[in-house]
Amino acid sequence: MNEEKLLRYMEEAKIDCFFIAKQENLRFISGFTGADSYLLILKNKYYFLTDPRYTEQAAIECPDYEICVWRKPGRTIGDAVQALMQENNCRTVAFEADRLSYAFYQDFSGKIRGELIPTVDVIEKMRRIKTPQEIQYQRAACEISCRALEKLLPEIRVGVTEKELAAKLSLYMVQEGADTMPYGNILISGARTSLLHGIPSEKAVEYGDFVLMDFGCQVHGYMSDMTRTVVVGKATEKQREVYELEKRMVEDSLAVTKAGVTGREIYEASLKAIRDTEYMGYQYTNIGHGIGLFVHEGPFCSMMDTDPIPAGNVRTIEPGIYIPGWGGVRIEDQLLVTEEGYENMVRFTRDLIEL
Repeated sequence: MNEEKLLRYMEEAKIDCFFIAKQENLRFISGFTGADSYLLILKNKYYFLTDPRYTEQAAIECPDYEICVWRKPGRTIGDAVQALMQENNCRTVAFEADRLSYAFYQDFSGKIRGELIPTVDVIEKMRRIKTPQEIQYQRAACEISCRALEKLLPEIRVGVTEKELAAKLSLYMVQEGADTMPYGNILISGARTSLLHGIPSEKAVEYGDFVLMDFGCQVHGYMSDMTRTVVVGKATEKQREVYELEKRMVEDSLAVTKAGVTGREIYEASLKAIRDTEYMGYQYTNIGHGIGLFVHEGPFCSMMDTDPIPAGNVRTIEPGIYIPGWGGVRIEDQLLVTEEGYENMVRFTRDLIEL
């Protein structure tokens, strides 16, 4: 799949082989959809290191790879990699420094007799600009998410628990065509909506509650991510005020989004609506992220993010207002960034919905 991109990097960096442990990077490079596996990429040979659970699947999905069963009594992954390096006269091996645990690295460094080269974000940066096929998968995932939310809205009523609603939302996404392993969705209500990443609980929805749903699904591994906040019953004056300010924050952020702008510029635009209000200070300082095979990819949107966002990047915009003890509102859209602006993949109203 994307081995050629990695080989070009290895040639420039003068690296003999690259060890890949992150599952999303492994899938990006090889196309493998399983788990508990590793890649060792050489300039003229590709090794797929796994155990007997995945050998048949790997042979089907990765026909250009030599399958190596590393999990044997008394043998570690470090032993397996060293044997392959020795067999191919490799002296340097790059690895993902932000993935290996301390115990893993201890074994690795104790077994490898060549030079270990730590890297960060090498493959992640390759993943930032999406191919037409990747974009198609993400459009489909967003469409599925929107259809699932339409199905869920009639289910949101007084007495239903957050857990029940979260389970139904996951079910509806799968029924609409998503992969059958949905990732953790956030569905919270009432004062709990101020929790930025709150976990669905046994709390029952009450009249007057905000219900915040931050969710998504995968299509061929590629993710969607959207958020909508609704009110059960009639919104109060304060709920309307906070919601309208949040909606303006999103619209102001979108207005400056295009290829070449930085995450910092988008974040600063999001503050215009609340800068002179009592709600300044109740916002989170990171209001967006790239998304693809992993839900939180770079580049991000905060005061610290000064790298220009490239055309072809798929990302979210999700400012929010979070008031502890009262509640919060977040609206999140998923965008394909273009030279002229963006394409919004989330086709769902941002207007306040009262149920």
